[in-house]
Amino acid sequence: MKRILSLLMIMVLVLGALAACGPDEEPAQDNNATGETTTDNAGTDETATTDDGMPEKPEKLVVWEDTKKGVALEPAIKAFEEEFGIKVEYRELGMAEEIRNQLRLDGPAGTGPDIVTLPHDQIGQVVVEGLIQEVKSGQEVLDTFTESSLSAQTYNGVLYGLPKATETPILIYNKALVDGEPVATFEELYNFSKEFTNGTDKFGFLALWDNYYFGHAILGGYGAYVFKNNDGTLDPKDVGLANEGAVQGAEYIQKWYAEGLFPNGIIGENGGSTKEGLMNEGKVAYTMDGPWAFQGLKDAGIDYGAAPMPTLPNGEHPTTFMGVKGWHLTSFTKHPEWSTKLLEYITNAENAKIRFELTGEIPPVKALIDDPIIAENEGAAAVAVQSQYAIPMPNIPQMSEVWGPMATALQLVALQDSEPKAAVEEAVATINANIEANHPSN
Repeated sequence: MKRILSLLMIMVLVLGALAACGPDEEPAQDNNATGETTTDNAGTDETATTDDGMPEKPEKLVVWEDTKKGVALEPAIKAFEEEFGIKVEYRELGMAEEIRNQLRLDGPAGTGPDIVTLPHDQIGQVVVEGLIQEVKSGQEVLDTFTESSLSAQTYNGVLYGLPKATETPILIYNKALVDGEPVATFEELYNFSKEFTNGTDKFGFLALWDNYYFGHAILGGYGAYVFKNNDGTLDPKDVGLANEGAVQGAEYIQKWYAEGLFPNGIIGENGGSTKEGLMNEGKVAYTMDGPWAFQGLKDAGIDYGAAPMPTLPNGEHPTTFMGVKGWHLTSFTKHPEWSTKLLEYITNAENAKIRFELTGEIPPVKALIDDPIIAENEGAAAVAVQSQYAIPMPNIPQMSEVWGPMATALQLVALQDSEPKAAVEEAVATINANIEANHPSN
């Protein structure tokens, strides 16, 4: 009996040893011609490879694009399909929230896309939620983009997207209502508005300063900051939106509303559509808006011009938020290598130029900066200049706690329902409390 037990024990040990050494001794498969490691993906079925080291081609890839921007994607898709024989389908959804919210549902269910477009300030949150994955493009691809646009696509030192377009608010004006060159300072703009505005169908200047996205330009120009930037790392425990500069900026914002230069109709949730309507009807001389407004003005027949934002009364430039739209690989794609190739294809210089021609979205592609189609475009040039004074919207998850309280504060300021100092101090107290409650590890 002892001998039988001993033999059984030896067999168990041998089998166990063989099982343990099997996977570890198998050589890792290189699925990329450049030698880069294939992106890990739990659902991937890309095991066979083609002659160039790429996995076998999928039948289809799916892209989620921003609303009304699919027209710029179609030429790139057509060329990609012809070159690689892979069908590409796209779907348009609202980029602000709809894409992210839908990805939370469709991704885990297995019905989500391979690629999505997102504003860069959402990157931190979607990474934490596990919705997108690292982009492993080669240096040759990365060198085609501006450094600031790649920085905006990076979170905790990891690249999570390729830049699609960059934007920041600028000064847009109706040439029929402005004689000569546009104003260069806010003092000029204020004096012009005092004379031009009648409060009903003539407005010298309109801006959505109760919307924190736009209002930060004034606060920041006076010295406010969202999170302290320590050598490229944002500190969510140091919020600078109630410092002396923030108070001064809020006071300057309130001045425009208190003196009747901005109507109450542009305050709140529907303020954007109201302001857009007034501008497109030719009732506004100057407005603060972004390049996304150009198409609507063209459609309305407005002969518009564009310039960088005027300097503030303190001599500083408004610190506008810079947004970088990007393309991202979802964590749910079964074809990360081919999705990466499509990602690189739709962001190359040729397709980026086509996008600009069709949508006016300004590509952060180095080779196009001096291209006449962009360099000689008034709107694109204005964005390029203003971007020098802009800051990327923070992309850390804690930024989600900033928008609501600051919008409330600026609306109270605009309606003159609160002193500016009290409004921003209460907002920062709320922001700090929410960060502590909802992001305890930071």
